[in-house]
Amino acid sequence: MSTQDLFREDAQLRDCAATLLRVDERGLLLDRTVFYPQGGGQAGDAGTLTLADGREIRIVDTRKGEDGEILHLAAPELSLEGLVVGSPVTARIDWERRHAHMRFHTATHLLCALVPHPVDGCSITAGYARLDFHMTDALDKDALTAGIARLVAGAHPVGHSWISDEELDANPGLVRSMSVQPPRGSGRVRLLKIEGVDLQPCGGTHVANTAEIGAVVVTKIEKKSARTRRVVLGFAP
Repeated sequence: MSTQDLFREDAQLRDCAATLLRVDERGLLLDRTVFYPQGGGQAGDAGTLTLADGREIRIVDTRKGEDGEILHLAAPELSLEGLVVGSPVTARIDWERRHAHMRFHTATHLLCALVPHPVDGCSITAGYARLDFHMTDALDKDALTAGIARLVAGAHPVGHSWISDEELDANPGLVRSMSVQPPRGSGRVRLLKIEGVDLQPCGGTHVANTAEIGAVVVTKIEKKSARTRRVVLGFAP
């Protein structure tokens, strides 16, 4: 039972009406959702599911299930007894947390534009983001921070489009990541485009304009191995 993933087309959606399809040890399955499941280096969403009687179920994480399912994981101390399949619910994300994910995720694309090397690791949370680049050259923390600030100030529009698996295979240079490959098999692949800055496959959530990212700084650069340089991003204090 595939879940309609509303966030793919509109990452600004904060809530939606949905129907409860299943409740078991794997999580709560809805027919549609605004919750992003952990994947592509980005953390899963948290938030609440509100029942028709006003009862709220706190969701602490979101994961991918089988065959396109998106599973909402309730806080472990909550009892899910009495939940009825077919019941209407309102799914509402923790917007502050999500928006931090969106700002950091878009910032990592700016970093990819500044560091033209393959990416072999990625993590995006509400507190920080990091990219691991397959490279041997030294990186300058202040120069990268200044480059990100310039691209943020440039107020570049951010959008997406879809291409076929065959079109992606014909343009392998679009893929920057060595560790996470774009999902194939559904017949189409989502491309994230930052006007004049970056174009690559990405299924994550992003802001609508680079100006929305705000002040992001490079907090650390590490040599993780002979051929890996890790860049860590944080929000400016």
